[in-house]
Amino acid sequence: MDSVSRQETTQASPASSEATAILDGLAEPASLRLLPESALQAVADAVRTEMIDAVSVTGGHLGSGLGVVELTVALHHVFDTPDDRIVWDVGHQAYPHKILTGRRDRIRTLRQPGGLSGFTKRSESVYDPFGAAHSSTSISAALGMAVARDLDEASAKAKGLAAGKRRNMIAVIGDGSMSAGMAYEAMNNAGALKSRLIVILNDNDMSIAPPVGAMSAYFARLASGDAYQSLRETAKQLGRLLPKAIYQRAAAAEEYARSLVVGSGTMFEEMGFHYVGPVDGHNLDHLLPVLKNVRDSEQGPILLHVVTQKGKGYAPAEASADRYHGVVKFDVLSGVQAKAKPNAPAYTRVFGESLIKAADADDKVVAITAAMPGGTGIDLFGQAHPERTFDVGIAEQHAVTFAGGLATEGYKPFVAIYSTFLQRAYDQVVHDVALQNLPVRFCMDRAGLVGADGATHAGAFDLAYLCCLPNMTVMAASDEAELVHMVATAHAHDTGPIALRYPRGEGVGVDLPERGVALPIGKGRMVRAPEGARVALLALGTRMAEALKAADALEAEGIAVSVADARFAKPLDEALILDLAGRHEVLVTLEEGSVGGFGAMVLHLLAERGALDAGRVRVRTLTLPDTYQDHNTPDAMYAEAGLDAAGILKTVKAALPERKAGQSGRLRLA
Repeated sequence: MDSVSRQETTQASPASSEATAILDGLAEPASLRLLPESALQAVADAVRTEMIDAVSVTGGHLGSGLGVVELTVALHHVFDTPDDRIVWDVGHQAYPHKILTGRRDRIRTLRQPGGLSGFTKRSESVYDPFGAAHSSTSISAALGMAVARDLDEASAKAKGLAAGKRRNMIAVIGDGSMSAGMAYEAMNNAGALKSRLIVILNDNDMSIAPPVGAMSAYFARLASGDAYQSLRETAKQLGRLLPKAIYQRAAAAEEYARSLVVGSGTMFEEMGFHYVGPVDGHNLDHLLPVLKNVRDSEQGPILLHVVTQKGKGYAPAEASADRYHGVVKFDVLSGVQAKAKPNAPAYTRVFGESLIKAADADDKVVAITAAMPGGTGIDLFGQAHPERTFDVGIAEQHAVTFAGGLATEGYKPFVAIYSTFLQRAYDQVVHDVALQNLPVRFCMDRAGLVGADGATHAGAFDLAYLCCLPNMTVMAASDEAELVHMVATAHAHDTGPIALRYPRGEGVGVDLPERGVALPIGKGRMVRAPEGARVALLALGTRMAEALKAADALEAEGIAVSVADARFAKPLDEALILDLAGRHEVLVTLEEGSVGGFGAMVLHLLAERGALDAGRVRVRTLTLPDTYQDHNTPDAMYAEAGLDAAGILKTVKAALPERKAGQSGRLRLA
């Protein structure tokens, strides 16, 4: 972050209380490393108090961060950060890390306009070596860093230079993120390269092998120590001098004996990792010596299995870890979250309830999600039809191909995945579904901008990456009633893949139909069609509400405006679009997506049909900007993008012929 933005967003913590006073002298991890180990639990307690207080003000991810407080303190005490790299997977557990790495004074700007990101971000701090927010990337990134370090060391040695400072690369990954194939691809590669890499598996849900106190800690120290590792390697080398049959029996005996020490680490050992654990991630007396052994080991790669508890140290979060994974503002004493009463049903709920109705009438309807049942409405479907609900974990690639397999057998799979996460399965969408023309229904929640989660979670690109695919049908709902109809349309569509997109948050408050009606594929609708209209606004998705506001303002100035709902980005309603271009002086398309999406499709159609040849219509395409927008409120982000009513007005005014002729009349919002 540059000095100007830092100055603007710096916000001092509240007056230091006795509970957090120890943090006042810990501006950077170097200060933490000067403290005796006996003081570290007090640091952890203060970090926990500071984090709870900050998130109660800002909202954000709570439970996961509370679970790694002791681990975070121990890592920054044992390792020489930032020279040693700590890569946090996803990053929603990194608030304690931010408090300890020079950002405590801004921790109450988390997820606020101009404030700290809710995830790790390279431009924010040298202590964030890799940006995150999507899961299962940490091992790959840390391995890349480790190999870069190894190449630098080899180059220095070849040049006869003195060895540089010993540096460690550490990936901290949760058990949920270990459900994604990318994590295992990285581990397989790391095991083959044998680079000195440390992977810390933060087990806060699966409890692969819960720690059992002092004996478990002793075994972990034993397995992580140089004496054990050197003895084991020496035994291996000597064993290879024995006849093959004897060596194989000895190896089997060693593996059995080792299993008594390392417990459930056999799978990781088979992938080439030296497994250590499990260790109680909240007991610093157990954790610190093991981390030191791992730090000083010459073996590589190493997997340290740490068991933690989500929400640790805050009773409401401990009692209900799922509800406190991500929170809005809340009262610290009671834990009650201050959710505003919604004015209209959320799009996610409308989708879930509509899908239930489709499944009630058709036993071939199945629902698939990738570890986001609550975020996609599939939790509602699961309550109604548990036997037809499949949560495949953080495995979007598998989810898509799994749905393709179901489709080949006559089932009607609805794959509900955030737009930003479907990016992870693009090859499967192309190769396993679209190429084979399988009727898989893609339901993309969080389409468009998402506010506080920022660029990493914005559903900006699905229109561009889906509309270019042969066989694909793409819809976008302009309001919650349209979403009901589009779920019915997807249900009825059996001739190929179909996708529907809808945003995060509440609808606009229109009446919902009792049951959806399948829409004609590739047909839009006229919302307003006044006589003598000079301007046409063609909206795809929920920018329709802003288009209507802009139309009202224009009409108040005596300029009639036609408003149309495209409904489909592919196939386009060619007759509607050509008619709008032929009858109006200005045609503006609106979409909550990147360049290269719906507007590009419209321009391609108009150019192909010669509708632009005479120069009678001026076409403008309003899209999200060709940048990654930082987190802010959704309204502010859409205003920045020029996709609110004021931005639409500005575009229309600039395009009207009389404006080009130099007239300076002004149009204002009513």
